[in-house]
Amino acid sequence: MTAEHSVADDKEQAVTDEVLASFDDTGDPRLRTVMRSLVRHLHAFAREVRLTEQEWNAAIEFLTRAGHITDERRQEFVLLSDVLGLSTLAVAINEPKTRGATEGTVLGPFFVEDSPEVPLGGDIARGAVGTPCYVSGHVRCLDGTPVSGARLDVWGADEDGFYDVQYPGDRSAARGRLRTGPDGAYRFWTVLPTPYPIPHDGPVGDLLTAAGRTPMRPAHLHFKVTAPGRRALVTHLFVAGDPHLGRDAVFGVKDSLVVEAEHHTAGPAPDGSQPQGTWTSMSFDLVLVPDEDS
Repeated sequence: MTAEHSVADDKEQAVTDEVLASFDDTGDPRLRTVMRSLVRHLHAFAREVRLTEQEWNAAIEFLTRAGHITDERRQEFVLLSDVLGLSTLAVAINEPKTRGATEGTVLGPFFVEDSPEVPLGGDIARGAVGTPCYVSGHVRCLDGTPVSGARLDVWGADEDGFYDVQYPGDRSAARGRLRTGPDGAYRFWTVLPTPYPIPHDGPVGDLLTAAGRTPMRPAHLHFKVTAPGRRALVTHLFVAGDPHLGRDAVFGVKDSLVVEAEHHTAGPAPDGSQPQGTWTSMSFDLVLVPDEDS
């Protein structure tokens, strides 16, 4: 190492050291730990790639664009976290390492807190275009005990690959919440999930294009399951056979969450109804773990 390099390295390290020291008196120990680690890794990244001022400016402009396009219907920063794999990594770090529990995956940017409530066996499609799909299963504890009264929030895209919140107005379709019965069973009608691209008309889409990556997500249905004394579960059901399962834009696919969708052309549905034309069905049991904080 030349003397010039040594001096330059010392100057760069001095910047990092000064910023780290600025957090020494942070009252919250966890905040202090997180911020000091962030500074160390962020500065190490800049030194590793020899970040140019032009690249720094481009990054600031990218984040500014992400902020401008974000509103109550679209969260570009969640989308950015998703395509960088950070969302999936955070799930992996925090989910219980318990054999037999249903695996979690990303929440995604289209969750709505107060979705319409439907009765057990009801239809959450409410006009969403697509092939009718009957979804059923049980919510259980690790020992098989049924979880009665568990709340299921369910949402998905329609046949055209759009969520209700991506349409103008206050439309609510292919989205709803219901509660399990005394035996822990759940059942509802919706539309069969289909593959779709994540929103790619903004800065995150530009990043994917520049990287030569696909914006596509495999067909899936979102679940958020909550029950007293149980850890909340956020997961997907993925449709088996989808060609995008191996290249999900947000890295959310897990083998245990891939489910066969059975296709039917005649005969009554499990609830005794007589669907007109082709319909499908999927079945999957959801296994919750105790909430250690409860």
